[in-house]
Amino acid sequence: MTVRLLVPATAILLLAACASQPRPLQGDYSEATPHAMMQSEASGTPVRWGGRIVQVEPRADETCFEMISTRLTTTGRPYWASDDTNGRFIACRAGFYDPAVFEVNREVTFTGSVSGYETRRIGEYDYRFPRIAADVVYLWPKREPVNIITRPEPWPWWGWW
Repeated sequence: MTVRLLVPATAILLLAACASQPRPLQGDYSEATPHAMMQSEASGTPVRWGGRIVQVEPRADETCFEMISTRLTTTGRPYWASDDTNGRFIACRAGFYDPAVFEVNREVTFTGSVSGYETRRIGEYDYRFPRIAADVVYLWPKREPVNIITRPEPWPWWGWW
């Protein structure tokens, strides 16, 4: 009886280990989104945010990333099932991060804490960006396009004549 319960429990534990977050992204963080933080003054709040890069700004002592935020999957990777976003944010980290590697639309997840707010223009609109002091900058591998075939390709004997 216990063997029958032990096998499924072991399988569940092994599958859970496969779907865990990368070690640098693990921890307890606020569930607040960048959009929700725009309205508050919650500096110092620990967050784990991610999304797609809009712009990378290398500076003398740090690199800042302007990001479009989205919700994260259970692994911490940005989730892009629709055009639904959680607003925008700026994440800054000491050091140089090459804009040729951290290019526009790459997926990145950051951990850190809210360090303030910065107003920038998006077109003619003044947008208030939450700014985080990043502890971790996690660049995700590029997603490979998948060609889904919904019907088989035509065979020569199906009437190409």
